[in-house]
Amino acid sequence: MIKCLDLTKIYKTGDDTELPVLKNVSFEIKKGEFVAIIGPSGSGKSTLMHILGALDRPTSGKYFLDNKDVSSLTDEELAQIRSQKIGFVFQSFNLLPRSSVLRNVSLPFIYDKSTTRLERKSKAEQALTAVGLNQDRWQHLSNQLSGGQMQRVAIARALVNDPDIILADEPTGNLDSKTGEIVLNTFKKINQEKGHTIILITHDKNVASFAKRTIELKDGEIVKDFIN
Repeated sequence: MIKCLDLTKIYKTGDDTELPVLKNVSFEIKKGEFVAIIGPSGSGKSTLMHILGALDRPTSGKYFLDNKDVSSLTDEELAQIRSQKIGFVFQSFNLLPRSSVLRNVSLPFIYDKSTTRLERKSKAEQALTAVGLNQDRWQHLSNQLSGGQMQRVAIARALVNDPDIILADEPTGNLDSKTGEIVLNTFKKINQEKGHTIILITHDKNVASFAKRTIELKDGEIVKDFIN
């Protein structure tokens, strides 16, 4: 599903000094894999996530998604890939605090005129069921939920369009260890039962151990790639 060939990303500072963040990174991820990308701060993992999520472009190298060269697409084509193929889950949840759980999960449909209101509601309910959030919470405002419940809502929102890939950026960073484990087991369940490809970005080896495979970055390069 994903093939990266010699991905390099170089940022320029104010005095035109070049700062290489990724250096000739190459790997493949098959459909249905659950992969953790791990590394300390400054290792390049967030930059790599932005490239995989079609949020940024490499300076050089190729990124293929379903055999399509994403690194050469227009901004409009990248936006289409983000909306149709990739679901995002962030550390800070990124929910609308004064909107209901169902409305938050339905947000990806906001510009979709091809589905009816009932279809959108049904898909949101299916996604919430998949992440195991009790039905009595569905009409609550998101700011009335616990951190773990909010993250489950965020995962449901990522699932609602049935994307090929779910990209999770430090999804347990704002959670205590017990709640984080519940969220990580939710990802495992989705991967096993729904077959979504999941890419988990983390600095924590304990978090990475929930994935089936770990790619470790250091100073912009892959130093390990192993099965957990």
